[in-house]
Amino acid sequence: MTRPIPPPLVLSRLDVQRIEALLETPPAGVDTSALEAELARAEVVEPAAMPADVISMNSTARFRDEESGAEHELTLVYPRDADGSTDRVSILAPIGSALLGMRVGESIDWPLPGGRHARLAVLSIRYQPEAAGDLHR
Repeated sequence: MTRPIPPPLVLSRLDVQRIEALLETPPAGVDTSALEAELARAEVVEPAAMPADVISMNSTARFRDEESGAEHELTLVYPRDADGSTDRVSILAPIGSALLGMRVGESIDWPLPGGRHARLAVLSIRYQPEAAGDLHR
């Protein structure tokens, strides 16, 4: 079975630099290969040029699991800011890596723990730092 081609990614240069620094010494037992692959295929832009409809670090987005229909809102954060709540997800979590750089209206298939897959659709972005003028958060 052929896997669908993932949508193109646009990432902020500042986010890429910070994520790459994080990946230099990843937490033990965390597989970062999928996130590294995402970074490698991304178009990198300056923070001021970041499109407002793209999920960047510290963005709060609403998405739907297309299989279950469940909708969720979460904020994509660095591991140090993940507090275990269901509304803050680390970039190192599979769903965090899946949503980084996606645009409103796009969907992506992403592996989950236990060999499962989810198809996630981005519905909206309630807050994006770059769009709010917070270019150096």
